[in-house]
Amino acid sequence: MTATAPRFGRFPVRVLLAVTVLAGTLLGALLAGASPAAAHAALTGSNPKDGAVVATAPKEVTLTFSEQIAMGDDSIRVLEPSGKRADTAEVRDLGTGGTVAYGVALHSGLPDGTYTVAWQAVSADSHPVSGAFTFSVGAPSSTTVALPDEQAGGGLVGFLYGVARYVAYSGFVLLAGGAAFVLLCWHRGAAVRPVQRLVVHGWVAMTASTLAMLLLRGPYTTSGSLGDVLDLGALPAVLESKTGAALVSRLLLLGAAALFVAVLFGAFAKREDGAEKKDLTFGLAIGGSVVAAGIAATWALSEHASTGIQPSVAMPVDVLHLLAVAVWLGGLATLLTALYRSAAVERRAVRRFSTVAFVSVVVLAATGLYQSWRQVGSWSALTGTTYGQLLLLKVGLVAVMVGVAWISRRWTAQLAEVAEAEGVTGVAGAEETEEAEEKDKDAGTSVDPAREAQLARQKAAVATAERKRNRDADHERSGLRRSVLAETGVAVVLLAVTTVLTSTEPGRTEETAKAGDAQAAPAAPAGPTEIRMPFDTGGPKGKGTVRLTLDPALSGANDMHVWIESPDGKALDAPEVKISFTLKAKEIGPLPITPDRITAGHWTASAVQIPMPGDWQVKVTVRTSDIDQTTIDKNIKIG
Repeated sequence: MTATAPRFGRFPVRVLLAVTVLAGTLLGALLAGASPAAAHAALTGSNPKDGAVVATAPKEVTLTFSEQIAMGDDSIRVLEPSGKRADTAEVRDLGTGGTVAYGVALHSGLPDGTYTVAWQAVSADSHPVSGAFTFSVGAPSSTTVALPDEQAGGGLVGFLYGVARYVAYSGFVLLAGGAAFVLLCWHRGAAVRPVQRLVVHGWVAMTASTLAMLLLRGPYTTSGSLGDVLDLGALPAVLESKTGAALVSRLLLLGAAALFVAVLFGAFAKREDGAEKKDLTFGLAIGGSVVAAGIAATWALSEHASTGIQPSVAMPVDVLHLLAVAVWLGGLATLLTALYRSAAVERRAVRRFSTVAFVSVVVLAATGLYQSWRQVGSWSALTGTTYGQLLLLKVGLVAVMVGVAWISRRWTAQLAEVAEAEGVTGVAGAEETEEAEEKDKDAGTSVDPAREAQLARQKAAVATAERKRNRDADHERSGLRRSVLAETGVAVVLLAVTTVLTSTEPGRTEETAKAGDAQAAPAAPAGPTEIRMPFDTGGPKGKGTVRLTLDPALSGANDMHVWIESPDGKALDAPEVKISFTLKAKEIGPLPITPDRITAGHWTASAVQIPMPGDWQVKVTVRTSDIDQTTIDKNIKIG
């Protein structure tokens, strides 16, 4: 059989593509519904903290992240209550000793009120991150700031980008897995048109989705507006990024993949000499492996594996993981195509694929175990984070596929060898058609071209019907088709879950972010907090106790009351009382407070501003006469 250019066929190629597009659409909807801020670099701290009230305007605002990010001069915006920019729009890298921190200087002479900090960047694993928080100077106030509805990574652009990512993964699976099936299991498959179409469709899908991602990348990481897709002015910035370089490299490798496919379905399919075909098989296997590994590396170098712990180990492991997925799932799709569209797939080819699939699953399990440890890190993250739950779902789907594969292997053991379908099927119908042609010739009549075409169509229809009857009558082959179809259906869902995993915040990062939030979050108010401090000024009637309460004992405004009592519990009317608050951990203070005398032994101060939570030192100076005074101190917890 000679190899010809692949043509679009019917089931199962179109069905596989339709299911892939449907799964990609559902995947995009899932990704679009997720919060854009739930990405892979988490904000672990800020100064001022979210919700803090500071006495005076800070000179700069700093943000700390869990991993490396890419920021531009406009990535951090600080807005006054009126909406006016309060920052200088010059972001500085403040990271030292492995800490990822960025800051932006503020203008001088800023008014009191509530300020909004909005930030947007690109995580080291290529995903956009954004968020906002507020702090107040002097006292909280109303603000006119309204953050944009469309954020980086969300909306319609996020939906389309998610679909393109899924289609790219699917295309790689069909391209690499289909070619591997032909070279490793079924050489004769290189001349089978449905197999050719499947592999070519994979190449087309991957090329188209990569181009789409290049155009969508700009608005995906910035404005989130679909109207900016055709703004080619943003394309240079995309090409200079790590993800842009990976996409361009993928396109170049796809050019090499096109040459590989042309040789596989051209010279390789036509080659008859055994020795020559063996040499060509070896060359194609080496070249195809290099190209496939290169394409897989475009993901490994720009996504999860490229950041976090042990990236030098994680990236080659990720390449192996992707190749194992492609060989297994792509081989399944090719086998399904051969079982439905070609009755000539031999038992030995199916058995070879069974062995290849087993090796792929072993590699998949080993590399997946390492990736799981690296991205999750703890049992709590495995069960308590979105990434961990998706990972458990993925493991469950793999287990289901292995179970169905065991059923397929049982059918394979009973599968009879088949001869060349093109050479042995449809004989009866062909003979009848040839007899009709001979009668026309014997009658001395010239064969009408229309009659010739009709006879050719009749011969092809009879041969196709005969092949279908023979195929459907083979009970073992029908059982194998059903089990492989079930495997492929689970594989489509598995690929969708895998794609969602690559767009989900890893468990380690999510737990780090939660820890940072817990540290920054104020404690729930539990009513006034009270401390007692005994004192002795050394003079007559110089002994007593200071009782101080703060309500609600949170950062921001507090009401303070101070009572001074003598040892017998009666009010002690001291001539003077002074108080100060100091947060030594942050080198803030002392913040002096002069309370007002209400009555004998009772002083008060309203709207006492505590800038941030922490363990504050309270110093109280008590004077009992013109020359007798003392200063006492005690720590108080501010939530």
